Amino acid sequence: MRKSKQRQKNEDGRQLEMFRWRSGELIADPTGGTEKERLDRVELLSLLERQRALTENLLERVVDYGNLKRAYKQVCENGGSGGVDGMETDELRHWLGEHIQDLQRSILKESYEVSLVRKVEIPKPNGGVRVLGIPTVKDRLIQQAIHQELSRLYEPVFSENSYGFRPGRSAHQAIEQASKFVQEGKEWVVDIDLEKFFDKINHDRLMQRLSKGIGDKRLLRLIKAYLKAGMMEGGLVEQRTTGTPQGGPLSPLLSNIVLDELDKELERRGHSFCRYADDSNIYVSSRKAGERVMASVADFIEKKLKLKVNQEKSGVRHCSDVKFLGYTILSGGGIRVSDKSIDRLKGRIKELTRRNRGVKFEQVISELNVTILGWTNYFRLANSWITTFKSLDEWIRRKLRCYRLKQCGRRYTIYKLLRSFDIPGLLYDAPLGLFLSCPKCFIYLGRGIILNIYL
Repeated sequence: MRKSKQRQKNEDGRQLEMFRWRSGELIADPTGGTEKERLDRVELLSLLERQRALTENLLERVVDYGNLKRAYKQVCENGGSGGVDGMETDELRHWLGEHIQDLQRSILKESYEVSLVRKVEIPKPNGGVRVLGIPTVKDRLIQQAIHQELSRLYEPVFSENSYGFRPGRSAHQAIEQASKFVQEGKEWVVDIDLEKFFDKINHDRLMQRLSKGIGDKRLLRLIKAYLKAGMMEGGLVEQRTTGTPQGGPLSPLLSNIVLDELDKELERRGHSFCRYADDSNIYVSSRKAGERVMASVADFIEKKLKLKVNQEKSGVRHCSDVKFLGYTILSGGGIRVSDKSIDRLKGRIKELTRRNRGVKFEQVISELNVTILGWTNYFRLANSWITTFKSLDEWIRRKLRCYRLKQCGRRYTIYKLLRSFDIPGLLYDAPLGLFLSCPKCFIYLGRGIILNIYL
C-alpha cells in the first residue's frame, strides 16, 4: 500500500511538472482545441495543487471555537438518541463547558479516540431493513464540524443536477427539474438503483479521492478512523471495511463526494439527469437509447466506482411507471403522487384509527391532523389526478366514523349520539349502514379534520 501511495504521489508530481513546463505551450498550441478549452484544462490541472496547499492546516479550522459552536447548535437541532456511551444531546453542553479545550488539543495531537457506533436496524417500506450507525454525541459534534468545513470546499464543485443532502436544495427541486426534462420529450427513464449503497462504499477509493483535494493528513486520518469505527449491537462489535452507515452527519457529504464522479461522467456525456443521494434517474427520448445508456452507465458504476447496481430494481421504464422521491411524472410533465406513497399513507392512517386503540376521539383527530399536514406539505407539487385526493378524503372520514361508532359500543348508545345532532326523523331501527353513508349524520364527526389537499 505504501508503494502504491508513493507511485501515485510520483505520478501526480510528474503531471504537475509537465503542467508547469507545458502550460505556455498548451495555451499557444492551435491544435489543442479552442482557447477556452485549453484554459479549462490548465485550470483543472492546477486546481488540486492549489486546494491541497490551502488545506494543509484544515484541522485547525475544524476545531476552531466558532466552528464547534455552530456544529453544537446543529447537533442539538437534529436531536436523536445517544450512542454507546449513553450521553444524550442535552448533556453535551455541560460536557463541552468542562472539556472543550481538552477536546481541541486531543484532536490536533491525534490522540482523540473515535468511539464505536450503535447499530440500529429499521424496516424499509418495501421490505428488508436499513442499517443505521448512531455515533456518540461527541463524535456527532466532531463529524458535523468536519462536514461544515468540507462543504465549503466541495459544494461549489458539485453538479447542478445533484439535490440530496445539500444546503439550499430539496427533493421538490429535483421533481420540478425531472418534470422539465419530460416536458422536453424525454419520457423514458433510466432508473438506476444502487444495491445497499451506504453499506458498500469503498473506503480506499473514497480516501484516495479525498487525499487529492485535502492537504491535511491529520484530518484524513481522522475521517478514516470514523469510516473504520466498529459497530456495536447487543454487546458484540462488528468491524467495518466498507460503507458509511447512515446516522452520522458526515455520511451524506461523503456519499455525495463518491457519486459526484458519476455526475461528472453523465455531464461529460451530455445526459439529462437528476440525482438525489443514491437515487439517480437519467431521461432519454426512446427506450432503445435508454437501454444503451443503462448498459454503459452500469458498467461505469461497477468497474470505476466499485459499486453494485441492483439489476432487479433498475431498468428502462416510461416516466409514468417510475417512482421518484414519492412522485410519478406523467407524459407532458404532469406530477402526481405515486401509488406506493398513497398506500403508505393509508397504512399510517389505519394505525391511527385502529378501533381497539382505546384513546379519545379528539386525540385521534389531533394525531391524524399532524400526519395529513406533513404528507400534504411534501406532496404539494402534485397537479394531476386530483380526484385521488377527494376519494382519500372520503376514505379517511369513513375510518373516523367507524372509530366513533366503535366507541359507542351498543345500538342505543349510537342512537343517543345521533339524536344529539338534532337529526329529524331518526329511527331507532334504521340500519347502521344508513348512518355510515349519510354525511349529514356525521357532520360532527368530521369536525376538526384538516384535509384541504384537493382545494
